[in-house]
Amino acid sequence: MKPRPEAISDPTELTVAEAAWMIRYGKLKPADIVEAYLARIGRFDGVYRAFNTVLADEARAAAKAAGRKRQTTPLHGIPLAIKDNYWTAGVRTTANSFLFQDFVPPYDATPVAKLRASGAIVLGKTQMGPLATTRATTPDGRVTTVNAWTPGNPATDPGGSSTGTATSVAGRMAASGTGTQTGGSITAPSNAQNLTGLKPTMGRVSLAGIIPLSYTRDHPGPLARDAKDAAIMLTAMAGEDPADPRTQGLPPLPDLIEAATPVVAKGRCRVRRRTRVGVLPGYASTATRQTFLSTLDGITDVSLVDVAFPDQWDLLTGNDFNNVRLPERSEPFLPYLRTDLRGFGVSVTGWLQGALMGGTEFITGQRAKLLLLERVLDQIFEKCDVVVQTSPVPFDILGLPEIGFPIGFTTTGVPVGTILGGAPTRRTASWPS
Repeated sequence: MKPRPEAISDPTELTVAEAAWMIRYGKLKPADIVEAYLARIGRFDGVYRAFNTVLADEARAAAKAAGRKRQTTPLHGIPLAIKDNYWTAGVRTTANSFLFQDFVPPYDATPVAKLRASGAIVLGKTQMGPLATTRATTPDGRVTTVNAWTPGNPATDPGGSSTGTATSVAGRMAASGTGTQTGGSITAPSNAQNLTGLKPTMGRVSLAGIIPLSYTRDHPGPLARDAKDAAIMLTAMAGEDPADPRTQGLPPLPDLIEAATPVVAKGRCRVRRRTRVGVLPGYASTATRQTFLSTLDGITDVSLVDVAFPDQWDLLTGNDFNNVRLPERSEPFLPYLRTDLRGFGVSVTGWLQGALMGGTEFITGQRAKLLLLERVLDQIFEKCDVVVQTSPVPFDILGLPEIGFPIGFTTTGVPVGTILGGAPTRRTASWPS
């Protein structure tokens, strides 16, 4: 994509798609874009604290190698930030936890390996909530990473747990990056920092080599500048993986890059197909959201449809059943729970709660999840194609796809975002996937 004129003079302002265009036509070298990002990291990350490890020498070497090769993918020579629960070969991977403070993986997580195979360059590992539970803090709870839009005010929520990735991309210290989502950890920091974050359908991206939080709810995905960059990232990350049975049997990945490319007719953008946007009760509770809905209502072939919450919504999405995820959190860590609870830092309570929950409660919760899925598909998606929302519930619970994107700013200049949730991936799937 040909770059915006205002971005050409500063490589860190280029989107992934724009940088790919510049590299393709010989107007930008991978080494130059890497140096530009490393310079910004050196200048600003003392305040932002987005990274816990910067791989400057490795990134320079990779950029030099990329400069000798022909570009074959949009990610060729593009510098990325990797959340620190993704394994990176030979590089410490901590999940910001006492438990993994000295862990050096022998190989890359599958999504990292796929991104590298696409020519992407790893700039470094990013700060995150301890074991992917909160906004980025130290393992004992002291705030580290700030919102890139208000770096002088640590109290402004930057979103978690993929905080460092969001701040690095929003702060122009990486072109794009990876996150994981179990309960809003991609969409929340994307909404908080004016980014587009994509949580794909469960199994669309392999979890092999990612430190777990919940076996049935963890989702790897990208945090990006815009929808097209998110599509480029997910296209590279997605695919079946023998090391993760959750990836088996999904329909082929649609052409997300084409889906995210604007269609212009007579000087105006239009949607590719008629789309019914479901609006849940209470969504338009702020002026910003109401403005967003008014904008949608003015687009040809987009219709707004009021949809009610499914039967027993509060019960099926409340903590009585939602907390059944906690045994999944505890199970991989039982040896640690039996030896030294101090290793879990501020997040120990959830692990203990999961370890003490009975099997009957867990099974009842799984049955409730299937009932919730049935009602969401029958009572929401019978009436609409996507649903606009402010919370990841119930899409994280059910493994359904979501995309978070910016819709404006508060009166104090802090970004505001929203989320579109979709039905499961089908062979005729539309964006998101």
